[in-house]
Amino acid sequence: MENYTLEIKPKSKLLDLNLKETWKYRDLLFLFVRRDFVAIYKQTVLGPLWFFIQPILTSLMQLVIFNNIAKIPVDGMPPLVFYLSGNVMWQYFSSCLTLTSNTFRGNAGIFGKVYFPRVITPLSMVISQLLKFGVQLSLFLAVWGYFMIIGGTEVNLIPSWHIVLLPVLIIIMAGLGLGAGMLISALTTKYRDFTFLLTFAVQLMMYATPVIYPLSFVEGKMKQIIMLNPMTGIVETFRYGFTGAGTFSWELLGYSIVFMAVLMFLGTVVFNKVEKTFMDTV
Repeated sequence: MENYTLEIKPKSKLLDLNLKETWKYRDLLFLFVRRDFVAIYKQTVLGPLWFFIQPILTSLMQLVIFNNIAKIPVDGMPPLVFYLSGNVMWQYFSSCLTLTSNTFRGNAGIFGKVYFPRVITPLSMVISQLLKFGVQLSLFLAVWGYFMIIGGTEVNLIPSWHIVLLPVLIIIMAGLGLGAGMLISALTTKYRDFTFLLTFAVQLMMYATPVIYPLSFVEGKMKQIIMLNPMTGIVETFRYGFTGAGTFSWELLGYSIVFMAVLMFLGTVVFNKVEKTFMDTV
């Protein structure tokens, strides 16, 4: 009787991510990260420069429309710092969500040919976007440092101790994007409508996040609705940590953490259930 070193079988537990096996495939994970990072702008003229161009152009457009024309306040911060801080955080979350939500449909070819822990694919997307986030964060730090040196604004850009919460904010955003992405990816194997709905929903959700306006600008029931958005506490904490202006609340941040944990739970359950049979429906 032959002795086998590897037995391939479906997971029996819905919450079993089999992290030990995922660690064994870490080389594949890093290969996917490299592929995802390099492939984005491989055939473009400007290449990685788009990492800088996108947030800068978006922030400048928002500055003209929402600050100069609509006259929406920015809590006394330099408008470019305000908009850039929101865009850098939002783009990481939205990119993670959009990319991971296409896990099953976008990788059906390779999933049907070779075995590896399926969770590696969405994990690689979250990590590759983290590299992009690091580049854009360096851009924000350069702009923030410039305005902190020249001064001349209503708010002195003096960072508070809350800046140390940045790693926590990144983990929460990654968890939100990964959990929601795995959930939506599982649903799109049967219901393709979610693919079209997601693009529309992400655009709307940005306006329900204090990216182009501070939380202090909103009042009444609308403020309560915006505070239900788990990204609200993350964006406001990020701004408060670097500028000392804006809104910080442990309740908001705690809500984001709980929301992320629940979303990861649901995403994991549905992802593990669907990965066993999705090839029959994709």
